[in-house]
Amino acid sequence: MRLRSLLATSATLTIFVQSACDKPTPAARTDSSRTQATAAPDMQRRISEYTTVALAADTSTLTAKERQMLPLLIDAAKAMDPIYWMQTYGSRDSLVSQVSDPGVRGFIDINYGPYDRLDNNAPFVPEVGPRAPGANLYPKDITKDEFLAAVAKGPPARADSLKDLYTLVRRSPDGGLTAVPYHEAFKEQNAIAAEKLRSAAALAEDPGLRKYLQLRAKALLDDQYQPSDLAWMDMKNNRLDIVIGPIETYEDELFGYKAANEAYVLVKDKAWSQRLAKYASMLPALQGGLPVADKYKQEKPGTDSDLNAYDAIYYAGQANAGAKTIAINLPNDEQVQLKKGTRRLQLKNVMQAKFDKIMMPIAKALIADDQLPLLNFNAFFENTMFHEVAHGLGIKNTLGGKGTVRLALKERFSAVEEGKADILGLYMVQTLNKQGQLPGEDVRGNYVSFLASLFRSVRFGGADAHGRANIAAFNFLQQQGAFTRNAGTGKYRVDFPKMATGMNALAAKILTLQGDGDYAGLGAFQQQYGTISAELQRDLGGLKTKGIPVDVVFEQGK
Repeated sequence: MRLRSLLATSATLTIFVQSACDKPTPAARTDSSRTQATAAPDMQRRISEYTTVALAADTSTLTAKERQMLPLLIDAAKAMDPIYWMQTYGSRDSLVSQVSDPGVRGFIDINYGPYDRLDNNAPFVPEVGPRAPGANLYPKDITKDEFLAAVAKGPPARADSLKDLYTLVRRSPDGGLTAVPYHEAFKEQNAIAAEKLRSAAALAEDPGLRKYLQLRAKALLDDQYQPSDLAWMDMKNNRLDIVIGPIETYEDELFGYKAANEAYVLVKDKAWSQRLAKYASMLPALQGGLPVADKYKQEKPGTDSDLNAYDAIYYAGQANAGAKTIAINLPNDEQVQLKKGTRRLQLKNVMQAKFDKIMMPIAKALIADDQLPLLNFNAFFENTMFHEVAHGLGIKNTLGGKGTVRLALKERFSAVEEGKADILGLYMVQTLNKQGQLPGEDVRGNYVSFLASLFRSVRFGGADAHGRANIAAFNFLQQQGAFTRNAGTGKYRVDFPKMATGMNALAAKILTLQGDGDYAGLGAFQQQYGTISAELQRDLGGLKTKGIPVDVVFEQGK
C-alpha cells in the first residue's frame, strides 16, 4: 500500500503506513500458475484480533537537524523488513503473488508470512505446510540431530560459525551444512541501512548518538556488533534513538541460536525518563534480596543501566510481526551486560494504547468488580518497566560449567527469560514499595495489573515467547492459590498474600533452572505448566465474542 503524506511543519509527527513492508501489492496476474487462494472463512475473525493505532510523538522539542534525521532513521529501519522476511519465511513477493484475496494479503503482512502468530503459527494460506522450527534461518528439512552431528564433526571454528548469532545455515553443494554471514547474505539491504545511518550521524548534534550510528552502520557491514552495543550504552543525552539490526532469537525455535533483524525508531520523553533514572542504582541490592539460594545471585548486575521512556515512531522486522513490543531491554550480549548493564526503554505511547484498547476491556470482563478500581496505568507501566529492569537480575552464566544460560537452555531460553523478567519485575515492585521507593503506590494495584496482563499476554499464544512465559506463570500461580475464579461470574480475584508467596516460589524455580542450565528440567517445567486449560480457553474465547482485540497494528511512516 502507499504511504500517506504528513504535514512536516506540525509540532506532532504522526506517521502512517498501511502495510508491514511499505511495498505496493503486486499487480494481479492471470496466468495459470497463479494460485487463487482466497480468505479462509475465519479470516475476518483473525484480522479483527488486531486494532489499529497511529504512532505519534511530540517533536516540538527537537532541533531542526533532529527533524532531518527522522526520515533517514525510518528509511534505515525499513531496510530491516526484507531481511526479516528472508529470515522468517523467504520471498514476500513470491508468497503474495499466489494470493488473490486482499484480506489474506493484509494478514500476510501483519504476520510477515503465512503463519498466524497469535494462533501458534497455524498456516492460513493453503498448501504452505507447517512452519519450520528454524524458520528460514536453517534449511527447512534440517533436523536437530543433523545439525548437532555437523557441529560435532567439524573443526571448532566451523562449529562456532554454524551456531553464530549472525549466520544463516545453508546446504553446501555436497549436501552438508555451511554458514553464511548475515553481512554477506543481506548485503544489499544492509548497505542501504548503513548509508542512511551514516547520513543521520552526519546530522547528529549529540556526540554519543553520532558515534553509535557510525558504529552501528559498520556493524551491519561486518557483523561485529559489540562495539556499537557498548557505544549505545555510553550515550546518555540523545533525544532520538534507533534500535536496529539482528537482535532477538525468538524466531529460532530450533536452537535459539540465530538473531533476527528488526528496528525501532524512537523519541525520548525526557520528563518521564527523569522519573525513572534512580532505579538502576538499586539493582545490586535487589539482586542480593532475590528469593533464591545465594549461589544463584552471586553475579553483580551492571549499574550503568538506563531507564528511559520513549514514544515509538516506527517498528520494522521482527518487532513489527504479530504481537508488538511495549518495552525493550538491550543489549543481549552477556559481556556487555556484565560490563555496562543494559538500557530499558519503555515505549510509552504504545503501552498507553494497549492499556486503553486491550488491557482495560479485558480487566472489565475477567477481574472481580471490587478489585477492578485497583487497576491503573501507573501500575501497568511499573510492572512493564520493572520487567525490563529484571532482565538484569539473576544469573547470566551457569554454575556447572555449561556456559551462558542462553546457550545452555537453547530454544527454551527465550520463554523462560521472559518469565523470569515478569516475576522478578513484580518482586521488584513489592520490594521497592516496602522500602518506600514508590510513594503513594498501592502494591495491590500491581498484583491486579499483573493478573490482567497475564490474560492479555496469554492470548499471544504458544508461538510467542511472552505468551509461553505467561501461560506457565498463570498455571503455576493458580496452583499456588494466588488467584481464584468465581464459577458464577467467571471473574478472577487476587489473593494478595498468596500472590506474594507464589511470586517468590516461581522466581526461585526459574532462577534455579537457569543457574543450573537445566535444559531437561526446564522442558519438564514447560510441559507441566505450558498448556492453556479448557476453562481458561473458554474465558479467553469470551473475550473474542466481546470484540476485544488481542494486539495492535500500526499506522506509521514518513
